[in-house]
Amino acid sequence: MSTAKPRVRVEPNPKWIRGMVDGQVVVDSRRSRFVWEIPYYPAWYFPVDDVDTKLVENGETLRSPSRGDGTRYDLVAGDRTLPNAAWRHLDSPVDELRDLIRIEWDALDAWFEEDVEVFVHPRSPEVRIDALASSRHVRVLIDGEVVADSTHPTILYETGLPARYYLPKTDVRMELLTPTEHSSACPYKGWANYWNVTVGGQADGHGEGKTLENIVWGYRTPLPESEAIAGLVCFYNEKVDIEVDGVMLDRPKTVFS
Repeated sequence: MSTAKPRVRVEPNPKWIRGMVDGQVVVDSRRSRFVWEIPYYPAWYFPVDDVDTKLVENGETLRSPSRGDGTRYDLVAGDRTLPNAAWRHLDSPVDELRDLIRIEWDALDAWFEEDVEVFVHPRSPEVRIDALASSRHVRVLIDGEVVADSTHPTILYETGLPARYYLPKTDVRMELLTPTEHSSACPYKGWANYWNVTVGGQADGHGEGKTLENIVWGYRTPLPESEAIAGLVCFYNEKVDIEVDGVMLDRPKTVFS
């Protein structure tokens, strides 16, 4: 049985990265690194000299089998102390990490790539978003009941995910949808609102029906690169039946299945 530790990917980031607290720049780097701590998206690590604030070692330790133990720091920015806001892998088995520092994303008020604010988490250089208007005929069915029928979808192609079919609300049986408090955030698309769908009855609770929770979402005001999907709604391919040009698609297997 192999006891090899997982390999950590470290790559240069050509973008100018800045982080701010109370309007003051505390991270200013043209030398950051992408570090894939998890498979889905990278973190930013910075040369210590690019962090312009006081770091106070707080005695906490971050454990990582691949990067080595991390020494945790509080970050002092002006009158504010940000607890556990940063860490360093001073004795990392990955040589490149030893002189770098990682700042918790949510510890700072804002992050910028060049002069563009970035939200949620660092964007991966390996992810591309294409939102394309289409005249394909898309039908969405749940237990054989048609809940959407459109020849004006916008198809969103995102690296690593199945094609998503965003539909005008006028082509969706919105009377079957009930808004929920659930939300999610994406650094490429923005903040999404969600709906439940009730079929075989009434969405207002009158009559029997089957409710599928949070299987529809939409972005009222998406980020600029995804503005083509503004005001449209999308169903999880993994949880409903989607027919495109008369052909029923297989349900993909993803983390959302």
